[in-house]
Amino acid sequence: MASPPRATLGGWRATELLEVAHDPAALDAGGRWAVARDFEGRLTAARFGHWERTGDAGPDGGAAPASAAAWPGIPAAAWSSSLDGDAYRAGVRVIRERIAAGDVYQVNLCRVLAAELPAGTTLHGLHDRLAARHAAPYAAHVFLPEHDVDVACASPELFLSRHGDLVVSRPIKGTAPTAAELLPKDAAENVMIVDLVRNDLGRVCVPGTVRATELLATEEHPGLVHLVSTVEGRLRPDAGWPALLEATFPAGSIVGAPKLAALDVIAQLEPAPRGPYCGAIGWVDADAGTAALAVGIRTFWRTRDTLRFGTGGGITWDSDPEGEWRETELKASRLLAVAAGE
Repeated sequence: MASPPRATLGGWRATELLEVAHDPAALDAGGRWAVARDFEGRLTAARFGHWERTGDAGPDGGAAPASAAAWPGIPAAAWSSSLDGDAYRAGVRVIRERIAAGDVYQVNLCRVLAAELPAGTTLHGLHDRLAARHAAPYAAHVFLPEHDVDVACASPELFLSRHGDLVVSRPIKGTAPTAAELLPKDAAENVMIVDLVRNDLGRVCVPGTVRATELLATEEHPGLVHLVSTVEGRLRPDAGWPALLEATFPAGSIVGAPKLAALDVIAQLEPAPRGPYCGAIGWVDADAGTAALAVGIRTFWRTRDTLRFGTGGGITWDSDPEGEWRETELKASRLLAVAAGE
């Protein structure tokens, strides 16, 4: 029997699908929604009728306890990459040239890995293993088989949360195996993105309310550390979800600065669409006026019988091509080990 639609996120499991919408205006109309938006902008919002607690959650939602869903395991040798080492390092050099020319200050360069899945495999089992072995504050699984959505996410990064008119974003920039190995370029990268996020929120927030409340905090996550900052603002009364997403999506931390110029460079250098990777995934409770959407990093997704996973990093003038390639490997290594069944 085919598995029914469901979502597991924010410490809740959602079942009894009522409707699916692709217009963000639906998120203002009422109900409780699971949300997945591709990097390319395709929004899928699913309103479920039944939500039940699955266990303890993180600050705005977290992983559910693991269950025993089957997962075949994907060996490391099965993965191919949209950009191999030489192509990725060449991309870093191109971005440095664009920075030298004054076109951009920073660009996030990503690659998409792909591996074959046994026919009929869903990501239920992979989500359970991620929850058990790679705990993440914004873990999520959204499964909508009739809408080609099967996404398992172990994101540590908050894209947007809402509590009434208070909007909060916590961009991550700067990654290393330990705090002692973070570089000056990591801090510079983070501050640059904080300015971009402040500008994005300023387009839809009450003037004077947008501010950085935390700068360059060090957060430990499985196998690595990140630099994280916090930006908040008060949403204007006339700005709903369509305006908020239009102003802020995609998240600045996975694009670069200036945002439009960085998106142009990404389109030139990345041969594969990012899909749910670097998009947004989470929940919206329109009745309560609350929400938590994560940046879709540390994310697997299924397209028919192919499993995909994205990894990347922010490139600045100080970037070393080999070091940036190694950072993508570091970010992927623990997640791919979980997918392999290790």
